[in-house]
Amino acid sequence: MKAKMSWQGGLKFEGTGVFGHKIITDGAKSAGGEESGYKPTELLLFGIAGCTGVDVVRILEKMRQKVDDIEIEVVAEQPDEYPKPFHKIAINYTVHGDNLDEAKVAQAIELSETKYCAVSQTCSLNSEVTTSFKIVQTK
Repeated sequence: MKAKMSWQGGLKFEGTGVFGHKIITDGAKSAGGEESGYKPTELLLFGIAGCTGVDVVRILEKMRQKVDDIEIEVVAEQPDEYPKPFHKIAINYTVHGDNLDEAKVAQAIELSETKYCAVSQTCSLNSEVTTSFKIVQTK
């Protein structure tokens, strides 16, 4: 896998993904940026949510669970001073569906984070990653 970004001036960079979609990163105004894109650190959190989300949906579908929606919130903590690596990452899932089995939801999340999602596995090497979930039955 490869990613390439080109500088657009200031703190802004533009990249094109493997599917041809553009992405812009930028810094906060207080740091000299224009806030015209995503913070690079924010993209890491989106990456965890998107990567594990795809896995959880696929696994639950294979388990014949009727999922209507999944919301994934990722909250990360980092020091105030440099260096500022994330030291704690909490992934909170809300799974909506019809007659969902709690054990199967837990298993799908565990399989994603320990076997399939490269992003959460990479983050867990240097950060404490915790997960929680709640189920919202739609019927």
